[in-house]
Amino acid sequence: MSSSRIEIFKQILEIDPSNANVLFGLAKEYEKAGLNEDLIEALTRYLASTDDEGNAYGMLASAYDKSGDRLKAREIYQRGIEAALAHGHPSMAEEYRQTLASDYESE
Repeated sequence: MSSSRIEIFKQILEIDPSNANVLFGLAKEYEKAGLNEDLIEALTRYLASTDDEGNAYGMLASAYDKSGDRLKAREIYQRGIEAALAHGHPSMAEEYRQTLASDYESE
């Protein structure tokens, strides 16, 4: 099922490559399917095309962490904190701060 949804999102993006909602949907499907490299690529494109409120940064940071790039994950969590605060989501910002403090403190 997930594979067919991925193909549908890809087809839509061929017609409208800058559609942020479709890019985010594709990223969610990659996340469900465990396709980490594709997830990173889709979220990077998504974040370059829209003003995200913070959620995509958490997804991207987690994907970088899973791929072993903890330095990049840390950087993305920091950007997520800034985005969440800018959009009035202090609880999301705090969640990211706690993740940094508990999982990345010694780095």
